[in-house]
Amino acid sequence: MTINKIIIALLSIVCVHYSCAHKSGHDKNNHSCQFSNHEIKSVSTNTLNDHNGRNKLDGPRVFTKYNTAVFMIFTSDKYNIYQGSGFFINPNGLAVSNYHIFKGTKIGKEGIKLAGCNKIHKVTEVIKSSENEDFILFRINISNTNFIPLAKHKPSVGEKVYAIGSPRGLENTFSSGEVSQWRDKNLMQISALIDHGSSGGALINEYGEAVGITSGSFADGSQANLNYAWSIDVIKPYVDAATFK
Repeated sequence: MTINKIIIALLSIVCVHYSCAHKSGHDKNNHSCQFSNHEIKSVSTNTLNDHNGRNKLDGPRVFTKYNTAVFMIFTSDKYNIYQGSGFFINPNGLAVSNYHIFKGTKIGKEGIKLAGCNKIHKVTEVIKSSENEDFILFRINISNTNFIPLAKHKPSVGEKVYAIGSPRGLENTFSSGEVSQWRDKNLMQISALIDHGSSGGALINEYGEAVGITSGSFADGSQANLNYAWSIDVIKPYVDAATFK
């Protein structure tokens, strides 16, 4: 049985039993899986502005605007199937996730499921990956996708952040919190709730910009809501070259 058939079978039982614990509406056509520039820009913002004139978004607007930019990932090492999350950072299939979701698996054999669409896509190119900073920058052969622009600045401790991912296979779950602390140059502690399967999902600031890649919790079973995400800065040195390739 191919991984595509396995993934479709898993989706039929809501995928609630799968995690990304590596060694750690129904559409009738494909057009509904892609989004026009008009649709992407049509979501209005609220009227709160920062001192630089940027519009702030509340939680519902963040989710409405970027829900379809986040997707589920299924990978396999031939023995087990793992599930994680990822998100687009440009309209031409450029995407990012956690390295650990793909570790020990074969590129091209994974399944990428867009929100609200059962068609399975494949990774066509890996631009850059890092085990140390737990990211993988890759391309999917799809165009005109919704995407989350990258933040120019790191968020400060106390700033509001929103996470979108698929914990335990629960597709595109939304949570909110704050940046609790910076634990390293590019590693932030956050209070936004995440779980197995959230790994690789988007961490978004109040201005609708991707500030991080959600990665996990500091300790399983902890009641202190200790979660972490890698700063989006880890991929920035490789994005420009990939965008114009």
